[in-house]
Amino acid sequence: MAIALALSLPGLMLAQTMPGTAASQPAGTSTSQAAASAPASTGGVSAPAGYILGPTDQVAVEVFGEDDLRTSGRLNPEGNLSVPLLGSIHLAGLTLTQAVSKLTELYSRDYLVNPKINVTLLGYARRRVSILGQVNRAGIIDLPEDSPQEGIDLLEAIALAGGYTRIASPERITVRRHNASGDQIFKVNAKRFTKGKGGSFLVKPGDTITVGESIF
Repeated sequence: MAIALALSLPGLMLAQTMPGTAASQPAGTSTSQAAASAPASTGGVSAPAGYILGPTDQVAVEVFGEDDLRTSGRLNPEGNLSVPLLGSIHLAGLTLTQAVSKLTELYSRDYLVNPKINVTLLGYARRRVSILGQVNRAGIIDLPEDSPQEGIDLLEAIALAGGYTRIASPERITVRRHNASGDQIFKVNAKRFTKGKGGSFLVKPGDTITVGESIF
């Protein structure tokens, strides 16, 4: 059997399996030698401990010594990833360590003996907001993958949409947010943010922002 371990490296959340029986490692093997035999890590994003994978998260799967089994991609909307030999595997709802355990078990059944596997988070699920009204590139925008999971500042979202048009009214912005209890409407005066008066407004994934037009 293989024991799943979670390793936390700077800038990388890595799940890895290591041999779990004395027979699988020669006596006297040093810790550094065991680490050297592990799959080379793939650059990823920093994820909080216990992060649970969700639809459209981007991951990489590596099997030590089996380069043709390496794969990476986004989980589909149902939370599945296409994995060599195994086909479509449901990984949403699992931590990285649990994903390693599942893939290790599946590969061990019919294909590999004591496989060593890495599952790395390469990017968070696509998070989007809609920006309408008086911005230069109105429409749906993707939030940067390295932005905080909870969202981004309103002014940053407007910058991603190309900034205000000439007739925009920053003091007349509405943000619509859908939650379990229904829609919430926030009226935001962003003009005070740009005049050094402090304050900000956090835009969350799924929000719809509308920038009003100046009234002359």
